[in-house]
Amino acid sequence: MDPRERIPGQESAAARGWLHAHRWLILRRATQLGLLGLFLLGPWFDIWIVKGNLASSRTLDVLPLTDPLVLLQELFAGHMPTTTAFIGVAIVLAFYLLVGGRVYCSWVCPINMVTDAADWLRRRLGLRGGARFPRETRYWVLGAVLLMALVSGQLVWEWINPVSMVFRGLVFGMGLAWAMVAAIFVFDLLVARRGWCSHLCPVGAFYGLLGRGAVLRVAADRREACDDCLDCFVVCPEQQVIRPALKGADKGLGPVILSGECTNCGRCIDVCAEDVFHYTTRFNNHSPVIGHEEKSEVLP
Repeated sequence: MDPRERIPGQESAAARGWLHAHRWLILRRATQLGLLGLFLLGPWFDIWIVKGNLASSRTLDVLPLTDPLVLLQELFAGHMPTTTAFIGVAIVLAFYLLVGGRVYCSWVCPINMVTDAADWLRRRLGLRGGARFPRETRYWVLGAVLLMALVSGQLVWEWINPVSMVFRGLVFGMGLAWAMVAAIFVFDLLVARRGWCSHLCPVGAFYGLLGRGAVLRVAADRREACDDCLDCFVVCPEQQVIRPALKGADKGLGPVILSGECTNCGRCIDVCAEDVFHYTTRFNNHSPVIGHEEKSEVLP
């Protein structure tokens, strides 16, 4: 069978049960919906556990959290953030330096549910090919976001940020937010696989840079058991991060995925019937010894 026609995770579900083969996906969805629900409890039901949104919030009137990219835009725009904002950024930075910057993309961002749905439907419909964007594109978009703030003195990106638009839409009525969600879904479905999150989104670019030194990682620590089914590759939103860890033993590369572009979503763990992947830390990247030297760099 053509690997592209397989149903990823089918063998894993048959071997270990459906729930076990989807456990990290289910936990991600529960986390995304739970966080969104916490933010909406106040506007919808006047229960103010969390005030604000994903850009800036305060939990129980005690814990401030601020999106580092929002604060960076404010600085570029010539605005001086409050001390509380800096404290909120410090807390967020510490968290994502521990668990991985792009955990935001896969475990927090509500747009991820839209792009995952588009990718699932794309596979079901057998759609292949599409537009190709250099992966550096999102970093150029990130630069443009900061340049717009510098030139305009405003946080221009936050006017059109899909996450901000969806939150405003859920509070005040979706309006144009529905059009934005639909546009991203159609773009990922018909134009480019994972086009928004993996190629264009400046938020993902920022958190990818932040995540390069993160502690929590996914590792192919049983890569010798790999049967080349490609299920992990099919479901991975950043396919380029898998090969160095999975197939890099002969080059002296360790099994830990060190790329900041990895979202730590756990789908490779779920779908692998051979139990090749697990969560670990960057410190467990023990590579084969070649000529009495160890290498752990990532393939270009």
